Amino acid sequence: DRTIRVWLKRDSGQYWPSIYHTMSSPCSAMAYHHESRRIFVGQDNGAIMEFHISEDFNKMNFVKTYPAHQNRVSAITFCLASEWVISTGHDKCVSWMCTRSGTMLGRHYFTSWASCLQYDYETRHAFVGDYSGQITLLKLEQNTYCSFLGSITSLWWDPVQRLLFSGASDHSIIMWDIGGRKGRTLLLQGHHDKVQAICYIQLTRQLVSCSADGGIAVWNMDISREEAPQWLESDSCQKCEQPFFWNIKQMWDTKTLGLRQHHCRKCGQAVCGKCSTKRSSYPIMGFEFQVRVCDSCFESIKDEDRTSLATFHEGKHNISHMSMDISRGLMVTCGSDRVVKIWDMTPVVGCSLATGFSSR
Repeated sequence: DRTIRVWLKRDSGQYWPSIYHTMSSPCSAMAYHHESRRIFVGQDNGAIMEFHISEDFNKMNFVKTYPAHQNRVSAITFCLASEWVISTGHDKCVSWMCTRSGTMLGRHYFTSWASCLQYDYETRHAFVGDYSGQITLLKLEQNTYCSFLGSITSLWWDPVQRLLFSGASDHSIIMWDIGGRKGRTLLLQGHHDKVQAICYIQLTRQLVSCSADGGIAVWNMDISREEAPQWLESDSCQKCEQPFFWNIKQMWDTKTLGLRQHHCRKCGQAVCGKCSTKRSSYPIMGFEFQVRVCDSCFESIKDEDRTSLATFHEGKHNISHMSMDISRGLMVTCGSDRVVKIWDMTPVVGCSLATGFSSR
């Protein structure tokens, strides 16, 4: 309905709208800076509008408009130290602008429209996910970048441990250990639809993820997890040596019909269906659901190895966005059903913290 609204919690415990402002174009992204009470709202027309909220939250003053993009704004972040507003959009670019002067400082273009953004304030590195399935790392001052492959719908950057988490449209989450400098990646699979939002809680080493299927997952990252193996390539089953269907020579020599190729999720070997009849979960490698494993790997997995390392909760709506107030253990979700929900997450993520959350 082209409005931005401020909701205040009343004495009754209910949230009611305090003020609102009608925009010239539908709102597509928003960033709020609590200390300065500044709100940056991205619109379908590519513009970003800045507002300042009064101390009593009963007045909203317009500050300025930034001509950031030529198409819908998809993500915004604000850095108070440098007075930069950084944004991505459907015009296939990331832009960074000066909030003092309102001038454009730089742009970088991609092959597909940029879908999500995270920013490291100390080093001025931006992580941008785009619709083609690529994460780009940008040093904004120098405008140089390097890329990591992924299927990206959401990003979260932890500057303390220097971990980058990416949510994907293939229902998976990848943790990129950039601080470790060894190229280590961990795969997490526990959703039935694309991962729309993620948040890493550094204090408790927990990752919260929300999906379009309405599921909310809380992952325990305070354990030693195993990397999923690379899938091996072979012209024949690496267990029984039967040829795969494209191996014409071996099929002719052995007078046998070629088989379909599969891969064991635990060892990565190329196997046929007869040698991988079993299914098993393997949470330490990120597989919370049952996945294909070869028969020998199935025998090596113990019952205690199947113990889940995540908890799953029903959000009861298609979650498209999520925001966490870690200090109070509160989470806000909004969905395609136009419903905003406020969650008390302290029973899930606050049980191990004696002083991390304030009493409620």
